[in-house]
Amino acid sequence: MKKQLLKQVLSLGMAAALLVGCSGGATDGGNAGGGDGGEQTQQTTDGGSASGVKVGVSMPTKDLQRWNQDGDNMQKELEAAGYTVDLQYASNDVQQQLSQVETMINNQVDVLVIAAIEGSSLGEALDMAKTAGIPVIAYDRLIMNSDAVSYYATFDNYQVGVVQANYIIEKLDLENTDKTYNLEITAGDPGDNNAMFFYNGAVETLQKYIDEGKLVIPSGQKEFEDVATAVWATETAQSRAENILSSYYADGTNVDVWLCSNDSTALGVENALAANYNGEYPIVTGQDCDIENTKNMIAGKQSMSVFKDTRTLASQVVKMVTQIVNKETVDVNDTTTYNNGVITVPSFLCEPVFADASNYKELLIDSGYYTEDQLK
Repeated sequence: MKKQLLKQVLSLGMAAALLVGCSGGATDGGNAGGGDGGEQTQQTTDGGSASGVKVGVSMPTKDLQRWNQDGDNMQKELEAAGYTVDLQYASNDVQQQLSQVETMINNQVDVLVIAAIEGSSLGEALDMAKTAGIPVIAYDRLIMNSDAVSYYATFDNYQVGVVQANYIIEKLDLENTDKTYNLEITAGDPGDNNAMFFYNGAVETLQKYIDEGKLVIPSGQKEFEDVATAVWATETAQSRAENILSSYYADGTNVDVWLCSNDSTALGVENALAANYNGEYPIVTGQDCDIENTKNMIAGKQSMSVFKDTRTLASQVVKMVTQIVNKETVDVNDTTTYNNGVITVPSFLCEPVFADASNYKELLIDSGYYTEDQLK
C-alpha cells in the first residue's frame, strides 16, 4: 500500500465525515403510520407531519461511551424534528432489551430503531413488530435471522478494518521493508455481527504481509474465535493480553503491533501493556475515539482510532425515519452486502476515517465532537 494512497483515503474520508458523512441511493419506504395533525403540528424536514409520531429507540448499554452519544444524538435530532421519542438502554442484558422492545411495540410506536445487544436475540419482538406493521431500522448492528428488519444504518464496517490495517501498513512501511514485525490481535464480540466485518477487513488486508513473513503472530492466535472478546469487555481484553504478554513476551521480545477492533478492547490491551510489558511500545489500533482512548492517543499509548461520527449516523437515521413516516423512498446505498440469514437488508453505510495524534484536533475538537477540556 503506497503512502500516497493512504493520504488520499484520509483526505476523502475526512471530507466525508465532516461535511456530509453519507451519500446514497434509495428504496421504497416502510408503511409506518403517521400522527394526526393539529394547530401545533410540527413539520418534518421533508414536509410531512411529525406530530403524534412516536419512535422507539433501543440502545444496548450506557456502559460504553459511544452508545450514550448515539442515544443522546438521536433523541435530540428526533425531538427537534417533532417526534416523540422513547429511548431505552438495556444494560447489556438481552432479556431486558427484549422486554423493552416489546413494551415499545405494545405502546404503539410508529418506528423502531434498535442497536441489538446480540444480533439473533430479538426474534419474538420482531415478530410482534411485523404483525403490528412497525418498520424496524437496525442501528449500527445488524439484526440477524429475521425478515422483519426493514433497513440497516451503519458505517462501512469492513472498511473500518481496512482503515486500521492500512494505518499499520503505512506506519511500518510494509510494502518496502525486509523486517519482520510481531503482531497480536484482539477482536470484538462474537454476538455482534459487525465484529466479523471489522476483523475480516483488517486481517484480509494484512494477510499478504503475514504470508510474506513480514508480520508474524508469536501467540499463534489469529482465527476470530481465538481472538474475540465477549461483549467488547475491557477487562476480558486486558486479561487475555496479560496472558499473551506473560507467555510470549516476558523474555524481552517486542510486540510491534496490537490490532484491536475497538477502543474498549484497546483500553484493555493498553492497561495490560502498562502493567506487564517493558519492551518498545507497539502500534495499537482502536475504533470509536472514546475520550479515554483519545487521551491515550495524545499521550502516545494508542496509535490511532477509527472515527465514526455518531452525529452523522444519527442524522441519517432521523432522515430515514422521516422518509418512512412520510411514505417516501428511503435512502440506501447498499443492497447486496448485509444478509442477516433470512433476507438481504437494504442498508445505508457511512464512511469511517482514522484519527491519531496528528489530526485529532481537526476531526474531534474543531468539528465540535469534543471540547479541549474533555480531552485534558
